[in-house]
Order: sequence, then structure tokens, then C-alpha cells
Amino acid sequence: MIKNISDFTMDFFRLDGKTAVVTGGNKGIGLGIAVGLAKAGADLFIVTHGTNWGEAKELIEAEGRKVEFCQANLENKADIDNAIESAVKAYGKIDILVNNAGTIRRSPLLDYKDEDWKAVIDVNLNSVYYMCHAAAKYMAEQGSGKIINIASMLSFQGGKFVPPYTASKHGVVGITKAFANELAEKNIQINAIAPGYVATDNTKQIRNDEQREKEILARIPAGRWAVPADMMGAAIFLSSPASDYINGHVLAVDGGWLVR
Repeated sequence: MIKNISDFTMDFFRLDGKTAVVTGGNKGIGLGIAVGLAKAGADLFIVTHGTNWGEAKELIEAEGRKVEFCQANLENKADIDNAIESAVKAYGKIDILVNNAGTIRRSPLLDYKDEDWKAVIDVNLNSVYYMCHAAAKYMAEQGSGKIINIASMLSFQGGKFVPPYTASKHGVVGITKAFANELAEKNIQINAIAPGYVATDNTKQIRNDEQREKEILARIPAGRWAVPADMMGAAIFLSSPASDYINGHVLAVDGGWLVR
């Protein structure tokens, strides 16, 4: 905790001795965040649907940090509970939780299938609630913790062809604010990062649409798509003691998209 201006040093951005759980931390935005946290000194526990862990392991260990992996189906609450328990068993604590994993299924609204709605809501919204709920219990016991949820530009807008994605990302912001109100007294800060348009597998379809990509770039003042590394700074800040008085906030990392 920073009590006086003279007490502040750049060490308040360091994460040495901290343990971070990152869902979907083996690729895309999650990998960028996981590596960023490792660079700041944290050890990692990465929860993924698959077992393609090679790149994440190599990059994190290159920073001199430990990393453990857990395969889990985030549509299944039992898998989520097991992942959190496994993280505590591996490291003895959870200092940071990053709910990054997400999915998107595109289709016109009038053709949207019920099973696609359920699948997206389960991964993008329900899993965030269950992960936050499970991790917060351990954080409350230890008297500290940081939770970062990954929101979206569609936490503020409606979008097209992605009704459950939009609904889920609005819900992520709601969960963030609701948990912040109750967990602040436990010295747990919970915030969200809302990435702009990022070049990942989830956006490959629209990046391959020449007209759509042109429209998107025309609205981004920065003049480019984001890359996963653009999320590192925000994640380190919201995981560090430097953000101890920030709670329930949604930080847009969007190249200026929202102000255009």
C-alpha cells in the first residue's frame, strides 16, 4: 500500500513472488498477458482448453519464471473448481487471476442457433463468474488479490452477428463492478481490460474481409490493429501494487476506437 508520495518507487510495478492464473494463456491476448506478467516477475499457472503449451512454456521460462499448465473445459464448473484448487496446490496461493479465455461464433441474429448462444455465454460469462468466485475465496483468506477480466469494445457497443458475445462482454463488466463493491473490503481489486481490435485467431475472419478491415482501420486513430503485446502494460499495472486504489474500472486499450 502506498501511504505517502515519497514512498512510491518503480518497484510498485514489480510482481516478484506473485502467482498469476491466466485462462487461455497459451495464445493470443492471453499469451501476451502471461508473458508480460512473467517479465514483471510473476510465476504462472495457465488454464487452457487444449494442450498446445509449447510456446507459452518457452517464453515464460525464458524470463526465469515458473509455469504450470492445467487442461480444463471452462463450460464445466467442476473443471473450473479443480483448476483453482490445482493452482493453489502448485504454488500455495493465488495473487492474480486473469479471466482471458473467450470464444466467438458469428451468425446473423435471425439465424442464430440456441446451442451457439449457450456455448458462448458459458465460456465468456459463466466461467468468469465461477473463476472469480472460486479464486476470491482464497484471496479473501490471504487478505489480498488482483482480478482482471477481459472485456471488449462490445462491452460498450452492440456489434453485428455476435449477440451472445456482446451480451457476455456487457456481463463481464457487470460482474467486475459487482465483485469490486463486495471485495474491496477484503483488499481485493477487480478490474477489466477492454481490448480494441486485436490481431488474433478470433478476428481472423473479419481481417480476411478486405472491406470490413478497411472500415475498422478507418475508425482507429492509431491506424493499426493491436497485437497481444499491447495488453502487457495494462495487465502489469492492474496486477501490481501501483493499482491498489483502482477497483471496478474498465480500462480500454483500443488505439482510440471509443473516442472516434
